[in-house]
Parts: sequence; C-alpha cells; structure tokens
Amino acid sequence: MVFWQRVLVLLVAVVAVSLIVGMIWNSVFGFNLPPYASGVIGGLTAVPLWAFLKRIKPRKE
Repeated sequence: MVFWQRVLVLLVAVVAVSLIVGMIWNSVFGFNLPPYASGVIGGLTAVPLWAFLKRIKPRKE
C-alpha cells in the first residue's frame, strides 16, 4: 500500500475503535469513557495496524 492509503486506513481504524470501545464502556459501566482513555486505546490500536499495513504489498497481475 502507498503511504496515503495506509494513513487513511489507520485513521478510520483508530476512530472506529475509539468509538466502539466508548460505546461498549458506556453500556457495561453506565458512564462515558474519558476522551483521553479512548484516544489511548485508539493509539494503541494504531501501532500493530501500521506494522501490518506496511507488510501488505500490491498484487502483481
């Protein structure tokens, strides 16, 4: 994947994970997850996802 595609996928994944974890937290505990904690969880998701996306090579047809 080219750089801009990796960044786009990464941003979508970080936002999605942060929102999903926030909704799960709210349904389980009954109060909102602090925004910084949601950001940390999203950021921790970004590290392995970036490494995975760097390994993906375009297919040769």
